Amino acid sequence: MHPKIVKYIDKHMGNAMKGNVTRICKMLEKNPEALLVDLGCDDGKFTMQFAEAVGTQNIHGVDYTETERTRLAEAKNIKLHYADLNIEIPLENNSVDVIVSNQVIEHLHKPAQFIREIKRVLKPNGYAVVSTENAASWHNIFSLVMGWQMFSSTCFCEKAGCGNPLALWGQKDSDGEDPMGHLIIFSIPGLVELAKYFGFNVESTGASGYYPLPYWFANIDKRHGHYISIKARKPKDNINA
Repeated sequence: MHPKIVKYIDKHMGNAMKGNVTRICKMLEKNPEALLVDLGCDDGKFTMQFAEAVGTQNIHGVDYTETERTRLAEAKNIKLHYADLNIEIPLENNSVDVIVSNQVIEHLHKPAQFIREIKRVLKPNGYAVVSTENAASWHNIFSLVMGWQMFSSTCFCEKAGCGNPLALWGQKDSDGEDPMGHLIIFSIPGLVELAKYFGFNVESTGASGYYPLPYWFANIDKRHGHYISIKARKPKDNINA
């Protein structure tokens, strides 16, 4: 593919990702006393932006295993916990004020268990912001109409664009194991209904990225944006998970 086209796509993807983090931060509420947990915190770069939006220094992160990148998060004074998020969040019942999960649920083969665990560890009236890619984005719809693999599910091996000639990137494998690609791609209604099934009150939804148009077009038509987010609150009277 022509380098100018690659540069153009990189630019729009980067803007969409930045816009998504901004969208998540706007969903967060100021509360200096809050315990914030970032599920899938990686190197902690975005975790610190979420913490700044909340205004808290009580920051925890959960990731699968200790790596060079999670050590970078620890260096930012993020308290790290390690766990398989298909199974558990290693925190106590009703102990967390705010949870953020950005681009994690699509990698899990048990998303329902993930949402169940989020509800378990949240305090009554606590809330979670969950963000993922959108099965109903226009570029995914276009790829399916063409009979190709949707863009959001091409990253299951190292080969770039597996099943889609316009997808440029594969899933990197850094530890010798099978690549951790996307398993389940949600739409906004699917993500909202999953949260409601477990008793959450979904207060807002949002999106960023609207290829090939600028990322902010998703503010007009969020159901077809690339990165989607929901804000889901645990009811005040729900003490038990």
